[in-house]
This record gives sequence, structure tokens and C-alpha cells, in this order.
Amino acid sequence: MSENNQIRKVVNSIEPQSVMEGAGVKLRRSIATRQVDYVDPFLLFDHFGSHDPADYMAGFPMHPHRGIETVTYMQAGSVRHTDSLGNSGVISAGDLQWMTAGSGIMHEEMPQQGADGHMEGFQLWVNLPAKLKMSPPRYQEIQADSIPETKPEPGIRVKVIAGEFAGQRGPATEIAADPTYLDVALDPGVTFTTHIASDHTAFGYLYFGDGDFGGTFASATKLLIFGEGESIQVTADKIGAKFLLISGKPLGEPIARHGPFVMNTQQEIMEALKDLREGTFIKQS
Repeated sequence: MSENNQIRKVVNSIEPQSVMEGAGVKLRRSIATRQVDYVDPFLLFDHFGSHDPADYMAGFPMHPHRGIETVTYMQAGSVRHTDSLGNSGVISAGDLQWMTAGSGIMHEEMPQQGADGHMEGFQLWVNLPAKLKMSPPRYQEIQADSIPETKPEPGIRVKVIAGEFAGQRGPATEIAADPTYLDVALDPGVTFTTHIASDHTAFGYLYFGDGDFGGTFASATKLLIFGEGESIQVTADKIGAKFLLISGKPLGEPIARHGPFVMNTQQEIMEALKDLREGTFIKQS
């Protein structure tokens, strides 16, 4: 068997860092930290969640994005969003929003307190290639009931958000990074194996339980970056495991980042800031 056909090993195990963002929202951040700045094409990964509304109700008031895609996947509670293009809605438990900011969008995300106070979810930032950084913004609003769930073997449950798994294709489509985004739940002692394209960056985020990830044992919560190969293998331990498995094709392009802007050059960042100051940031009507 060639090396590219082997099970991918973990090359970096990341302990999420506590940060405060927006108007005062407590997050656990694994990508975009001093330890890991960027995992091409992924720019940021946050896990938000609490049973205390004081940790999240301040939310994320109106703010800009350019040059990236933001992916919000809810586990519990809901978030109300509005933007500068007139879009609005609510992302509820099990729902996902894949927002392509492109040339620029202003939006806000405000958590809504549920009956039990619990709100939890994940946000991923995906880089856009240079040729698409100034493309028109767009949304993919994906409801929970449109995300296929498959049970390929006893003790394995997989929600397919993007990419393909066990004959199911995820509803998030036409994305430049050609991503796979799976939400995997394993019963105790069960082993899960899946193919991942050898030219894709891949990481797992273990948000419940513990298990062996390609030879590395991990307990929640932990982000695990995989090395080279074509397969991911995870074996859950005594209490089972729940994790996100995310992969995408690296862009290999230079990046310049300034807060919610990610472009290819510092000059493009300066142009974004100038547009923001002069009221010309929104390019699409």
C-alpha cells in the first residue's frame, strides 16, 4: 500500500482557547490562534455554547466580511441574522448557514434564548480563491430536515452537510474549496473509516466523548489536524464520540487578513477599509 492510501495520522492536536468576541460572546477557538493561525483553506474555527445566557446574549452586532465564507452550524438554541442586502432569518438547532461574503456584506448574528437557556454551535471560516474574493455575496440556508443522515453500520450515524458519504450528498454545494463536512456520532467501541481526497486538508473536532483518531487518543473538546493519506479512521472509547470531520482543497495563495477581511494582499485590505470608511463597501444592490 502506498503512503497516500494509508490512514491519516494526527500531526497537530489543538486545545481550544477561550476568547471573547462580538459584543461579549464567550467562544472556544481552535483555528486563528497563536498556536494555529491558518489551516489552508480554513481560516477560523470556533465552538460557542453555554447554558448561561449571559455568555452569549450580547451577540454579534452588525459587522462586515469580505473575501471569505462563514459557516454556522447550530446544535442547540437559535441565532437570528440580518444583513445589508435585506436578508433575515433564524438558524435553529440542526440548521446550517453557508454565507459567501465575497465582495462584501454587513450582517449581524444575535443568539436567541431558548426555554432551557442552552445555545451551542460551531462557526468555520473558509477562504475564497483570489478569483472569487470580489464575487457577489450569497447564502445557502440549510434546514435540519434537508441534511441527510445515514447509518452505514450499527453504532455509526453521520449527517452529511457537504461532500459525499455512503452514497449521500450534502446540501451545501458549489463551494470553491470542494469541502466535505460531516457530523459523526459513534457508539462506544465502534470504528468509523472514510475516504478523504489525498490533496485535501482535513481536521476533526471532537465535541463529545473520546476515542482514537488514527493512532492518537483524544478527549473532548479537541481539534485534530490530520497529515497525509487518503483515509480517516476513528474508534470511539467507552462513552462514544461525536465529532465534525471537515476537509477542503488548499488554495496555496498568499493571504492578508485584518479582522473580518481576508484578501491576498495588504493593498486589498487597505481598499476594504477605505470602502468601509467611505460607504462604498457593499458592491451588490
